[in-house]
Amino acid sequence: MPKVVALVVAAGSGKRMGTGDIPKQFLPLASLPVLAHTLARFESFHCLSQVVLVTRQEDIEKCWSDLVHKYHFKKVRSIVPGGTTRQDSVYRGLQVLDPETEIVVIHDGVRIFITEEMVSESIQEARKYGAAVVAVPVKDTVKRVSEDGFVSQTLDRCGLWTVQTPQTFSYPLIRSAYEKAREDGFYGTDDAMLLERLGFKVKVIPGTYRNIKITTPEDLTLAEMILQNELNENRDRL
Repeated sequence: MPKVVALVVAAGSGKRMGTGDIPKQFLPLASLPVLAHTLARFESFHCLSQVVLVTRQEDIEKCWSDLVHKYHFKKVRSIVPGGTTRQDSVYRGLQVLDPETEIVVIHDGVRIFITEEMVSESIQEARKYGAAVVAVPVKDTVKRVSEDGFVSQTLDRCGLWTVQTPQTFSYPLIRSAYEKAREDGFYGTDDAMLLERLGFKVKVIPGTYRNIKITTPEDLTLAEMILQNELNENRDRL
């Protein structure tokens, strides 16, 4: 059976959260650490064979004891120390994957509202095209601002999308793109960009506006509201 592996990246320090020494992925949210919510969802997805977690070197033991063992996340087989940047962290995760891996699903550990439908569709599209990303259309007016703080251009938002994760790829393809980026000293703003610069087309899959990245205290408050809404929706279905 072809191997589909999720690479969950949670190696940040969470400085924008303003919580001192506690990284955002370990902050409590509805009685669970933020990262536990994400791993619990991946644990339940039938389309994934295993999960590789990338975190800070100093947090590896904590992840094993306070997350994987405590909540019985059987799909988490490896925990890898991250690098200086997110791109370095993803590369380290890619390096430990089994060479037989067919598809890798790269996901931010602090995006807890991932759904199996998103992941399954991204896997299907990655099999067809080699690369697929989840994104949503831009809703707000977007302006380019000059260095002195004045509007220099109002962009046409038609065709503009905000890219999220998961970003899903043929493993050999994304591995080679990362190798090329390291060779060239190139750092992109997301995983797909490393393929785009080499001329590969990336398929876009419509995501949801719920799929937020928890980065600031306001995001944490919003996540609590979304979780409560999900709980109410599930009750209504019963």
